Amino acid sequence: MCGRFVIAGNKAAMLDAFNVDESFEDEMNPSWNVAPMTGIPFVSERLSDGTLTRRLDIARWGLVPVWAKDPKIGARMINARAESVLDKPSFRTAAAKRRALVPANGYYEWQKNPDGTKTPTYLHPEREDDLIAFAALYEFWPDPQKADGDPQKWLTTATILTTDATDSLGHIHDRSPLIVPKDLHSDWLDPAVTAKQDVLALIDAIPEPVLVPRVVGKDVGSVRNDGPHLIEPAE
Repeated sequence: MCGRFVIAGNKAAMLDAFNVDESFEDEMNPSWNVAPMTGIPFVSERLSDGTLTRRLDIARWGLVPVWAKDPKIGARMINARAESVLDKPSFRTAAAKRRALVPANGYYEWQKNPDGTKTPTYLHPEREDDLIAFAALYEFWPDPQKADGDPQKWLTTATILTTDATDSLGHIHDRSPLIVPKDLHSDWLDPAVTAKQDVLALIDAIPEPVLVPRVVGKDVGSVRNDGPHLIEPAE
């Protein structure tokens, strides 16, 4: 699964790395302990008046289906299994029409030890300054308690896709985020790709990532802790 990750750069780095055309206005604070149900950046492509535009926006992490009665359901939908995403009612429409990329510097997993304890591990690209891209889906949820003209009427939420961990990382955790390489960004975001078999082909085309694991300290286990010290090697 993916339950915590790192966004250590600023918005300008994301705009450059993902060739973004339009973005939200505010600067984004870096975080070394991004947690579910908080705001995360996501990149999407939308076709408007015949023009394809790539945007950087903010979504709450934890997808809320449009038919949900309570947005709290998002806490259970921070991840979606890539293998079944096109069959699950909560995700299949977004998988066909609202695919996205979530920028990150790396993510954390907790390796289970024989004695029952867990070891936090930070997984990152070989060049730590590089941004990786989690395959994601986004959705818009209408708040029934707000009027149609209310700017807070629609809640934007997102989920990160997961897949079986690779052999080299499977000893840490059996699931890992689905990471889209740069040469497949445009294919993954393409709003013209909506057929189930074509989306499945996109998922199947994504190769195993090359990531470096690093054992880190236990402070990352609390969402109250943040800062670059969280990704430093454990003493």
